[in-house]
Amino acid sequence: MAFDPITAVLGIGEKLVDRFFPDPKAKAEAILKLRELEQSGELAAIAGQLEINKIEAASPKLLVSGWRPSVGWVCVAGLAVQYVLGPLLEWGTLLAGKAIKAPSMDMATLMPLLTGLLGLAGLRTFEKVKGAEGNR
Repeated sequence: MAFDPITAVLGIGEKLVDRFFPDPKAKAEAILKLRELEQSGELAAIAGQLEINKIEAASPKLLVSGWRPSVGWVCVAGLAVQYVLGPLLEWGTLLAGKAIKAPSMDMATLMPLLTGLLGLAGLRTFEKVKGAEGNR
């Protein structure tokens, strides 16, 4: 991987394009889009954000390095309340003869956040499987 973050991101992008686009025409279009991102400066912004993420993750301060895991725990707590604790509470109170309805959560807001986090976790797992953890 190159020391220049823009070249590194571009290299990763090209490897992903090679892997996920078997059709030569689709592959050429995807690489063209990637080059357009590089020319427009968006690739530099992505590379800069990746560098910031590395610095934040290495911080010894919990409020700097811990915000991402805390967002994940909030998602886990929301899912637990909505799909485990709430139904168990309703069932238990029904058995006790004093049925109550647990409030439902706004899952339309929580699910996009959770799927984004799971996507990032999946990519990190893929990196570890491929032996890329030395880059962090």
